[in-house]
Amino acid sequence: MKNINVNNEINKLKKVLVHRPGDELLNLTPNALDELLFDDIPDLDKAKEEHDEFANIFRNEGVEVVYLEDLMAETLKDNKELREKFLDQYLKEADIEDDLVLSEARKLLESIKDEKEFVLKTMAGLTLNELGIKNDHVLFDYKYTAINPMPNLYFTRDPFSTIGNGVSINTMYSVTRSRETIYADYIFNHHKDYKGTKNYYGRGKKYHIEGGDILNINENLLMIGISQRTQLAAIKDLAHNILFDDESKIEEIIAINIPNERAYMHLDTVFTQIDYDTFTYHPGIISTFHAIKFSKKDDRIMEEIIEKSLDDLLKDSLKLDEIKLLPCGGGDPIAALREQWTDGSNTLAIAPGKVIVYKRNTVTNQMLELNGIEVIKLDSSTLTVGRGGPRCMSMPLVRED
Repeated sequence: MKNINVNNEINKLKKVLVHRPGDELLNLTPNALDELLFDDIPDLDKAKEEHDEFANIFRNEGVEVVYLEDLMAETLKDNKELREKFLDQYLKEADIEDDLVLSEARKLLESIKDEKEFVLKTMAGLTLNELGIKNDHVLFDYKYTAINPMPNLYFTRDPFSTIGNGVSINTMYSVTRSRETIYADYIFNHHKDYKGTKNYYGRGKKYHIEGGDILNINENLLMIGISQRTQLAAIKDLAHNILFDDESKIEEIIAINIPNERAYMHLDTVFTQIDYDTFTYHPGIISTFHAIKFSKKDDRIMEEIIEKSLDDLLKDSLKLDEIKLLPCGGGDPIAALREQWTDGSNTLAIAPGKVIVYKRNTVTNQMLELNGIEVIKLDSSTLTVGRGGPRCMSMPLVRED
């Protein structure tokens, strides 16, 4: 079995990458919520409980679960030189301006000998208090951290994306999340099982793109959202790298425009595939819908504006006579707004017609069941405050072809 093999959204999921929420959530404060992209402060114990249930759903369905923190710890294990290189890069990207803080942060992190504990600490961030440094003005300038936490890491969909037998290590939209991609960069360059994996994009590029906007429709077709967090220019770069890769089977990349809003964020918050011919969507994307198709002809990339409805686009792209488009909220406008906010459209297929959803989106879930979809419901009262659903919290590494 190949270590990376994802060329569709719905066939049997075999292996998935997740991150269990950790102490990074303890370093969230009310004044930092906007900066760190959270709507509230989650209860860590409850978040862990909900996430453990999420992982157990996978295991009960025969899916192998691997953790980001474990892969990174394995990458650094017994490699002192690589760990030192990672620490240097991590501290540089933490953008620490005070020499004393930098010195004490390095000293503390170097003192952690266990690789997993070390990795988790880099994810959690460091406070001035644990470095023994006082800030007499903390009540006024709210500066309590030496290194900011990475609380969005449990949304493993975004920092990198599996595409066929390769990955796109992404350049993130916000400064807050840009550091998250360092783990994927080390794993796919140095982990014994994943080093040498083809990277179709890369961190630190000029234009940003995130994994929630990338959908592997089939081995020949990729759909990517032009969204708040993914720029068209990045899609063009990615399309060039994929379409000119002789090993890639992708022949077309369709960029779909969605409203540039926090509520929509990524394509997969408003549109996901749940069966061969069935998709769930948020009605709010229809009024602004337009698409651009990228394909290769000879030695250049062709661009074509697609003047079709979403329904016709999917039918033509998938060569199907009929497509089912199931609206979030079941067509009720109030339910659609409420349940899209809590990721009613962000489903994760673990097999054709079998999806993991958030339990709280009752109207959408009932609609899915009435249309023959098997729905596995996850309690998400705490996890949802980070604004992401089951697809956001998972990065498939292997699916059946």
